[in-house]
Amino acid sequence: MNSWTRTGPVVVEVDGSSDGLRVVDYAAQDALHAGADLVLVAPFYNYGTYPPMTPPHQQASPSEDAAAALRDAADQVRRRYGRDLVIKNIAMEGSRLKVLRTAAREARVLVVGRDHDNGPAALISAQGNLALAGHLRCPVIVVPTPWKSNPAEHSIAVGIDGTPLSLAAVEFAFRTAADRRAGLTVVHSHHLPYRLPADDAWTERAGLTVAETLAGWDEEFPQVKVTRLLTTRPVVAALARESEHAALIIVGAHAGPLPIGDPVARRTIAELPCPVAIVAHHVTSAERDQQRREIPGRLDTFAPIT
Repeated sequence: MNSWTRTGPVVVEVDGSSDGLRVVDYAAQDALHAGADLVLVAPFYNYGTYPPMTPPHQQASPSEDAAAALRDAADQVRRRYGRDLVIKNIAMEGSRLKVLRTAAREARVLVVGRDHDNGPAALISAQGNLALAGHLRCPVIVVPTPWKSNPAEHSIAVGIDGTPLSLAAVEFAFRTAADRRAGLTVVHSHHLPYRLPADDAWTERAGLTVAETLAGWDEEFPQVKVTRLLTTRPVVAALARESEHAALIIVGAHAGPLPIGDPVARRTIAELPCPVAIVAHHVTSAERDQQRREIPGRLDTFAPIT
């Protein structure tokens, strides 16, 4: 996230549905916590389908529908939060990915909704939002449309694995916890799918992993109360348990157009009942050089020709 604009606006996708207004409300609260502007974005295609035998002039155009959805969303924000927020509306023609990528170019975070999907449909939807996050330089918060905020649920949890994938997620977690004046739970899972002899040393190794990952952030954000959770439960199960009383779960993911190697992030988005932030890790030049040094050279064997 080396080009993440940490002081930019909060950008939220507007889909025109009543459930989608809850997503807008979440983004408005996030903007207020951060002292940021709010940008409402409605993607559309400038063509539509009309029912048979219905004159086209009786139907609003897609651009008009997008503009109406933006007006409704802005009106709701004004009614609930007054004039404390600076709001900007953007209706843009194009695919969802293209429009949101353009609108979130200078954003501190992008907020999108998650439909009432279950099973394979939920995983497919989660993969779409994961791919979206992989294209962006800012975190993406996926809000389940049935979700309602609860004042008693204001803590934040972040899952870490000790790899560079966790670094950007941890930074976002500390900054968000500081903005919201919330506690932060750091979850590290030491789960193995097979049985091993008793190993009491895993807690020491896990504690060292967490300490190395959090190094420096405790000092930069001393106001954030941190709880370290070391567990042998599967990581998604551990995060699901935290989501029962959390306002936000944060996970890292790989950057790139097809981040199919992130099953934990995909399942977390699809299964958890609370908002989930996807923080894509963009590999730095130093990490790329390190990876090249760690890849062994190819050993070729040549047989003499006789």
